[in-house]
Amino acid sequence: MKAFEPIRLDWLWALVRVLLGWTFVWAFLDKLFGLGRSTPEAAAWIHGGSPTTGYLKGVKGPFQGLFHSLAGQAWADWLFMLGLAGVGTGLMLGIVMRFTAVCGALLLVFMWMSSLPIKSNPFVDQHLVDALVVLGIGFTTLGWQFGLGRWWSGTPLVQRFGWLA
Repeated sequence: MKAFEPIRLDWLWALVRVLLGWTFVWAFLDKLFGLGRSTPEAAAWIHGGSPTTGYLKGVKGPFQGLFHSLAGQAWADWLFMLGLAGVGTGLMLGIVMRFTAVCGALLLVFMWMSSLPIKSNPFVDQHLVDALVVLGIGFTTLGWQFGLGRWWSGTPLVQRFGWLA
């Protein structure tokens, strides 16, 4: 009988990467078009709504002042939406993984900060766990499995600017 051989988990981590990416892309699309999940159509960004106002104005907790001051600011709306689209696309395609991981983790940590105090746990919620997973995925070659990471890392652009790997 053969000794226990660990199974390859490349496919599992690729699925985690793509699904995490989809959560960002979906949030972007819902806020952009008002697809009726979290954002009603009338509040869509393309109809003049602010993707940050509704959520950030509802923040209560230690960072309430910070988040209330950001709510509805045009630069914050743009940065948030570009972050959602960029992080989601990077994760789903497996490209620009280091930059994507840092931006995604920062976005998730800010979401975690906005949810304090957490009702179900004194410290940890899904945003914090996802931030660590995104960092773990981003600083490995997990973008190479079922993604464009291997090709992307060999492009002249990435060869010249390594931080885009």
